[in-house]
Amino acid sequence: EIDARGATVLTRALPLMPAGVPIGALVLVRDITEVRRRDRALITKDATIREIHHRVKNNLQTVAALLRLQARRVAMPEARVALEDSVRRVASIALVHETLSMSSDEAVEFDTIVDRVASAATEVAATEVRVGMRRTGSFGVLPAEIATSLVMVLNELLLNAVEHGFASADAGDDTDGAALAAPVSVNASTGDGDQPEVVVSAHRFRKQLHVTVTDNGRGLPAGFDADSGGNLGLQIVRALVTGELRGSIELRDA
Repeated sequence: EIDARGATVLTRALPLMPAGVPIGALVLVRDITEVRRRDRALITKDATIREIHHRVKNNLQTVAALLRLQARRVAMPEARVALEDSVRRVASIALVHETLSMSSDEAVEFDTIVDRVASAATEVAATEVRVGMRRTGSFGVLPAEIATSLVMVLNELLLNAVEHGFASADAGDDTDGAALAAPVSVNASTGDGDQPEVVVSAHRFRKQLHVTVTDNGRGLPAGFDADSGGNLGLQIVRALVTGELRGSIELRDA
């Protein structure tokens, strides 16, 4: 391959040796200037996209830090909790952009993201018991637009499962767990004396991704209405699942 004066040519020499006697050579020359120009443009574009995702991640982390500072200065407990919830939501989105900034395309390996979000949920949840997290099945590679919405949904469901599924009976009346799929089904299981645990499972069926979040906590509160019950987090989940993910969601006791 030869570069000269802005052009690139690919040469290939084929020796002509009838009966083992060299009599010359056939030289093939192909102009690949446009091919190499497109290759360089693609590399530049990929690098630019990764840099954009990196900057978006940094900006989101800055927003999360500002919200965290504001939460520390707020005197009202309800406002502080709302700001802390917003910090976690922004951080979960930043996690997707961080993964995209290290990828060469607009798709992410989602299993790693789920594991990190699940680990964070157990660390920040306000519960007196230590809750284990476990993932079964594989989400595989997901496009960025799906990953961003799905990570927010899982973040809300995992926090709900940990904080409400294993809280005391008078600690709240929100849902404690969910299974989500596209169609999404959400399960909340009743306590049976086992080690507190939340399980995230995923499997693909044709062109659908079925995701389930199940806990072995105290179950859904009496009179819980899956269609209208729940706090802001559950409302966000419904909006993302039915809108962005074009799926469905179901909450129930196991």
